[in-house]
Amino acid sequence: MKQITCPHIGRRPLSEFVFGGEVRTPPKAGDASDGEWGAHVFHRDGAPGIKREWWYHGPTGTWFILRRDTRTDEFLGALDYGEARHRP
Repeated sequence: MKQITCPHIGRRPLSEFVFGGEVRTPPKAGDASDGEWGAHVFHRDGAPGIKREWWYHGPTGTWFILRRDTRTDEFLGALDYGEARHRP
């Protein structure tokens, strides 16, 4: 069974988690055009590689950022939101 390491309680089965999408920086609210917002909402970078993704762990009720290699589907490490704000 595939497992993900929750930054709070360790390795848990994948069935306890929900994928929340790739971490992306939104355009600046007051300065962005409708086209820029549309591109942010609907266009994704689908190229394979190492991505930073939002994941939710149901039993602990926490969101965190997980680094995942989409070529191999390997999980490379997790950061809780507070840690992730200070890292690239």
